[in-house]
Amino acid sequence: MRRLLVASILLAVSAAAHAQSYPNRAVRIVVPFPPGGTSDILARTIGARLSDSFGQPVVIDNRPGAGGNIAAEHVAKSTPDGYTLIMGTSSLAISQSLYRKLSYELVRDLAPITQAVNYANLLVVNPSTGLNSVNDLLAAAKAKPGALSYGTAGNGTPPHMTGELFKAYTHVDIQHIPYKGGAPAIADLIAGQIPILFDNVPPLLPHVKAGRMKALAVTSLGRVSVLPDVPSLHELGLKDFDAVGWNGLLAPTGTPREVINRVHDDVVKILAEPQVRDKLLAQGADIVGNTPEQFAEWIRVEIGKWAEVIRVSGAKVD
Repeated sequence: MRRLLVASILLAVSAAAHAQSYPNRAVRIVVPFPPGGTSDILARTIGARLSDSFGQPVVIDNRPGAGGNIAAEHVAKSTPDGYTLIMGTSSLAISQSLYRKLSYELVRDLAPITQAVNYANLLVVNPSTGLNSVNDLLAAAKAKPGALSYGTAGNGTPPHMTGELFKAYTHVDIQHIPYKGGAPAIADLIAGQIPILFDNVPPLLPHVKAGRMKALAVTSLGRVSVLPDVPSLHELGLKDFDAVGWNGLLAPTGTPREVINRVHDDVVKILAEPQVRDKLLAQGADIVGNTPEQFAEWIRVEIGKWAEVIRVSGAKVD
């Protein structure tokens, strides 16, 4: 008993010492998608400021594939010392129901730090399609079932689930084309290789404003401030249609709470900085910056919500 008590004290002292010296080398933020997407943009924005705060390099490590699961599995198995973090996304909550076999469990293996932002998705088309409204799209899809396709950042991503929910609401047959990230899907839409795309607002916004793609609707209940003229699917008649994504930082379970608190406090301060805040708001993001406990509860709710969407829509991994 005495040995156990001594061991516990030594462990606590070691953890405290680790936290006080953290970080004393480079910190890595793993991003589950390629450069250029929402998660990558956010990770680089926060990472640059964290590097200043830490006095150590913050390296962005893009590990795309399997709807974010390759990155999540890697981080879940990493040493829980605060030097490997993940810019988590809604995809991780979706994967818990969409994929039959995963080598990690989100709630068990990853410790929430803070939910950084929420964002709506956009339904966009290539202007050459001549589709100028959601009604135009529905008419074309019903006239030729299966002929139209929509691209997304990949299987199990929020845009994928948004597309499947759209199909369930409207009873149209459009084919899903998964990409290894949002950037290549965006490139193919602009090039005319695919006619329709569901993706997050931030990476699509400059292309919509430049006329390279046409936004037909947003997938949140209400409109987004950066695109005030684009209606929501809810107001267009798809009652209660609400599909938004999120990003937040997580660490391997077992990471010392003192380290979690250090990263949390620094990130929340960064999100409140006027320059960062204005940049994220201009991209169409809603800034959150909640506590680890609040983020944990949000994740639990998200897992249940997306499980129901998967059930109702019949979505499957292609």
